[in-house]
Amino acid sequence: MEQLQQLPAAGPSQGGCPLWGRTPQASRGDRMPPLAREALDEAQRAAADELIAGPRKAVKGPFIPLLRSPRLLAPLQKAGEYLRFDSALSRRVSEFATLVVARQWTQQFEWFVHVPLARQEGTSAETIETLRSGRRPSSMSVEEAFVYDFVVELTAHRGVCDATFRECVERFGERGLIDLVGLIGYFTLVSMVLNVAHTPAGTGVDVTALPALPP
Repeated sequence: MEQLQQLPAAGPSQGGCPLWGRTPQASRGDRMPPLAREALDEAQRAAADELIAGPRKAVKGPFIPLLRSPRLLAPLQKAGEYLRFDSALSRRVSEFATLVVARQWTQQFEWFVHVPLARQEGTSAETIETLRSGRRPSSMSVEEAFVYDFVVELTAHRGVCDATFRECVERFGERGLIDLVGLIGYFTLVSMVLNVAHTPAGTGVDVTALPALPP
């Protein structure tokens, strides 16, 4: 598992864009920019107010495009709040797993948000830079290496083998295993939303952008 799983790019024969997957997401225009509050309907205002009152303190990132569907946003942001702030996993595990998913999807917004958080939780700059380049870091801790391999195995094979399952339960317990799978799924969905919407990465953060993974 020397490299992250490569996500297949749709070519012209599949009805897709010929250069899809080769242009960094951050370079394309924002398809779903922030909505003015006066343009929101009642459900959208309620969803926005709940976000502002919670730990995120604002409608930002994936919640800008998701606000177009407030009944999806409301339960999804609750799941994300649990997975980020209250799950059975340590913050270091959660933040590192998030970076692995962001790298798989070349998702600039999530990368910019979570690199400083992962560094704060103890993930080394060398590990982050190697991950950014699309390679398996050799400088990971034992726990980070397991999380990396778990994410790659799950997304590449649509499941995990018995040995991986047992080791995950030994490390994190059954609740932790489910929370890890949930976190991977949550940030995969968030990355898809952000990539489809072309939501730009944040500014003012000293983080190097993700290059496109090779085809």
